[in-house]
Amino acid sequence: MRKLIIATTSALSLSLVAGIAQAEPEQYELDPRHSFIEFRVSHLGFATMVGQFNDFDGEFTYDPDNPSNSEVSVTIDTASIDTDDSERDRHLRNEDFLNVSEYPEARFVSTSFEEHGDGEATLEGELTLHGTTRPITIDVNQLGAGEDPWGGYRRGFEGTVTLDRSDFGIDYDLGEEAEEVELYLSVEGVRQD
Repeated sequence: MRKLIIATTSALSLSLVAGIAQAEPEQYELDPRHSFIEFRVSHLGFATMVGQFNDFDGEFTYDPDNPSNSEVSVTIDTASIDTDDSERDRHLRNEDFLNVSEYPEARFVSTSFEEHGDGEATLEGELTLHGTTRPITIDVNQLGAGEDPWGGYRRGFEGTVTLDRSDFGIDYDLGEEAEEVELYLSVEGVRQD
């Protein structure tokens, strides 16, 4: 009888360990009310213009057991650009900049995710903007994860990347200082159970 109990206990322990080792990656949808895609760019070297994209959606997979299996996909409505000035926003939507009638969406799809410890990570992927696809690298910080007050589970990240506008065919002359655009991303995802 004792051998049967030991054998049963061992089998249960192994199945529990196997179950833990085979845990599925967590699937998240972006919460658009608590996620932001913002940008900063120099205006002729005299000031910094700040704006954001108001409409976007996306999802990410996070694998706590093997973070390198994590993935991200985000689609941005380029016409939703907002710099708090309607005349400037119309100009940014036309052919000089985003040309939203021809390129209504920008899209990011990850190709790799590497954690470095202390919540820091590197996210690499392909950004398609203005009809051009380029690889980019985003410096990421994991802000936190846990249960929310409504019975859900959330996970949040922030990241930054600097883009050269001309790499994406956007070369309207705003001075040399305006060649680079800094993107700041703050995303909060709700786990899909």
